[in-house]
Amino acid sequence: MAASDYIASIGLEVHVQLKTNTKMFCGCPVEFGNAPNTQTCPTCMGLPGALPVLNEGAIERTVLAGQMLGCETPPMVKWDRKNYFYPDMPKNYQISQFDLPLCLGGAVPLYELAYPKDHQKDIVNPDKSVTLTRIHLEEDVAKSTHHKGGYTTIDFNRAGTPLMEIVSEPEIDSGEEAFAYLNSLRQVLVYSGVSDADMEKGQMRCDVNISVRKGEDAPLGTKIELKNLNSASVVRKAIHYEIDRQINELEKGGTIIQATWRWNDDVGQTELMRTKENADDYRYFPDPDLLPVQTADIVAKVQGDLPELPHEKVERFKDDYQITHYDASVLASDIALADYYETAASDSKAPKKVANWVINNLLGELKEHDLEITDCPVAAEKIGQLVGLVEEGTISNNQAKEVFAELFANPDQEPAKIAKAKGFEPADNSEIEVFIDQVIAENPGPAGEVAEGNTKAANFLTGQVMKLSKGKANPKMVTEAILGKLS
Repeated sequence: MAASDYIASIGLEVHVQLKTNTKMFCGCPVEFGNAPNTQTCPTCMGLPGALPVLNEGAIERTVLAGQMLGCETPPMVKWDRKNYFYPDMPKNYQISQFDLPLCLGGAVPLYELAYPKDHQKDIVNPDKSVTLTRIHLEEDVAKSTHHKGGYTTIDFNRAGTPLMEIVSEPEIDSGEEAFAYLNSLRQVLVYSGVSDADMEKGQMRCDVNISVRKGEDAPLGTKIELKNLNSASVVRKAIHYEIDRQINELEKGGTIIQATWRWNDDVGQTELMRTKENADDYRYFPDPDLLPVQTADIVAKVQGDLPELPHEKVERFKDDYQITHYDASVLASDIALADYYETAASDSKAPKKVANWVINNLLGELKEHDLEITDCPVAAEKIGQLVGLVEEGTISNNQAKEVFAELFANPDQEPAKIAKAKGFEPADNSEIEVFIDQVIAENPGPAGEVAEGNTKAANFLTGQVMKLSKGKANPKMVTEAILGKLS
């Protein structure tokens, strides 16, 4: 059977650290980058007699994430002990949720721009959503670091951090869809404020369950779990490799044994870790130190202040600012970028041109300087002012680019003052009229084409006028004047 006849079924388990000040069951701070083992206490170190206390904020944030993703919350939830021993879990069990989690169902929409850039023109299932099984809340484990000398160190600062696990149904078909799933999910989580979901900081980690089968009618194959993948691009690569590996194994007459594997990025392949435990192996039972929680009041509180979803913002941007779907999607893809644009466009008479400036000029400059929009030195209001100068005819678009370059280097200055200092005063209208008449007289061919209805020919005439005015004329106004004279 050809490899193309096999169908992959992929489900993701995404672990997300919540944006809280303290840990899930104790008062230790949640901070990134502190000295190892300085954010601990008897509770998160699992010392005898230390009792857990629920973090209400973590519960609310999990319910909020669920509401954003269309999940249902059971009227009562509880916490369970998941029993296993690893050096990074000193209690020998993890406080988690089993049969009564905080969120059930829901789905993650796969936004178009969340796909890899090299795949956005070849999306197989546009507007696809991936169904969720559940979202449950638990505590994170400590961080183990394996050193080349053959020894391991453990930092317990992370142990006990509120950790939300988002489990999907096996509805993802490819590495590209998994990539889009992770990026789309991260957008929603950041929009809702429940997490920064920074994969580089370990705030969002992913396990991939993947199997292959021969055709649509065949039962699901034996799954392999790939553990702790730390970026969307790594997930994409690992899925492609693992699909090929499983197909090759089956084509040789072998069998797939359920197990946990890891991704070795240095050699670009998956490697066996251990045979996979089942739920029975964890011996779940209700945690005797934590009472069940009734959720009605929490759900009501969260529903009263649901933030706008990314796709909702796209539609609003299109309606409110009359910009294209593509522009709105780019701007809404990042909550900080969306806020920046709205501030810049709020008082503008040309919000479409503000969008062009933010997407084409500002983002390009930020990329060149390796800066995020949150680190942008230019205040959003000044982009709006700069576009306003062009619309008023005070400066041309090319002059605006010079003003912008100066503004980026010296963000405390005002666009209008920079333009004046550069001598970008608007040309005298009477002088421009003389230039227009001169250009029309000197170029009877293009002028005749315009008179016959070829409006594109006016672009050449406008360019000649701009040369005569040394760039001071407003090209839009010049074109309109030329068309008025020759129509």
